[in-house]
Amino acid sequence: MISPGKTLGVLGGGQLGRMFAHAAERLGYRVHIYEPSTDSPAAEVSAHAVHAPYTDLAELEAFVRGCAAVTYEFENIPTGPLWQLENAAVYHPKWQVLEIAQNRLREKTWLRKNDFPHVPFAECEVGGDLAAAIRSIGLPCVVKTADFGYDGKGQLKVADEASLAKAVSSFQGHRAVVERWVDFKCELSVIVARTAAGVARSFPVAENIHTRHILDFSILPARVAPEIQDRARALAESIAERIGLVGLLAVELFLTDRGEILVNEMAPRPHNSGHWSLDACVTSQFEQHVRAVAGLPLGDVGMTAPAAVMVNILGDAWKWSGDRCVGEPDWAALLAEPRAHLHLYGKKEPRPGRKMGHFTVTAATPDAALELARRLKAAL
Repeated sequence: MISPGKTLGVLGGGQLGRMFAHAAERLGYRVHIYEPSTDSPAAEVSAHAVHAPYTDLAELEAFVRGCAAVTYEFENIPTGPLWQLENAAVYHPKWQVLEIAQNRLREKTWLRKNDFPHVPFAECEVGGDLAAAIRSIGLPCVVKTADFGYDGKGQLKVADEASLAKAVSSFQGHRAVVERWVDFKCELSVIVARTAAGVARSFPVAENIHTRHILDFSILPARVAPEIQDRARALAESIAERIGLVGLLAVELFLTDRGEILVNEMAPRPHNSGHWSLDACVTSQFEQHVRAVAGLPLGDVGMTAPAAVMVNILGDAWKWSGDRCVGEPDWAALLAEPRAHLHLYGKKEPRPGRKMGHFTVTAATPDAALELARRLKAAL
C-alpha cells in the first residue's frame, strides 16, 4: 500500500488529471503532473508540474523516480520511453496495457485473441489494398486509423462506392482498421477498478448518447434489463482480469438489436461516461482510481440517487459571432436548478467541440433525469 502523504504521478495534464488530483489530495496524497504544454487544467491544481516532451528521457526519469507510483490520464502517450524506464517507476496500469489501448488494431487483435466479443474487423497496412479490406467486411462499414483516435477523430463511415473511394483517398498512407457496421440498440460503458491484489469492482452501467461522435449524455442506470447490466459488468471485469489491470479501465460496448454485447473500445483511465460518479455515487471514479493505484481498499460504487444524467459542456455552448467568442453560457440558468452540479475544467479558451466542463443532475428515474438534463442544456 502507498500510504497517504506519498506522491502519485500523472502523465497527462487534461481535465481527467485535474479531477484525479482533487480526489488524491482529499485522501492526503501529493500529485505531480507531467505534461508537455505549459497551460493545462491538471497542472493548475497539482503540487508540482513538469513541462517537457514525453520523449525527454532525462526529464521523464527524474519525474517518475520522484513518485511512489505513476498513472495516466489519457492513453495517447508514447510507450517507448516508458519501457526504457520500466525499472525506474511503478506504472499502474502497466505500460503494456497502455500500448494495447492506444492502437485500434492492437486492441481489437487482443480482444479476438482472448475470445472477447467484438465488432468484426479487417486490417490494412500502409500501402495495402484498403478497397479489398472494405469489401471483405462488406458495406456499410467504418474505416478508422489504427493509431490515436478518440471522439470520432480519424474515422469514416463507408456506405456506397462513392464513400469507398473517399476512404481510399483519405486513408492513403495510414494504417487502417475496417469494422463492420453494427446496428445497435444503444451504447453502454462500464468502468472497472482493479487492485494489484486482484480485487475488482465495476461501477453501474452507463447508457451513452453521442452527438457528432462526442459523448453528449450519460444516463445512470442504463435503461436496459438487469440481465444485460450484469453481463456488461461481468464482461468488463473479465477483461480487466485478463489484461492484468491495476487501476481503472473503461470498456465501451454496443448492445445490438439481437441482444449481443460487443466491445467497441477500451481506455485504461477515468472516462467521460463516469463523471456522474462525482455527484451520484458513494465513491467517484477518480477516488477509485487513486485507491486502485495506491493499493487502498476499493470504495463502494453504489449510487446515492435513484438516477443521474451527466451532460458534456462543449465550447459550442459559448456565444459566437462567426469564429469569435462573444459571451459565456448562462450559468445562472443552470445553477438555479438545485439538482444540477456544475464542473468546469479551467480551460481558458473555448472552442467548438472542445470539452469545457460537464454537469450532472439527479432525479427519481432515468427518464426524468434525462428530461431535466435536456432542458437545462437548452437553457445553458
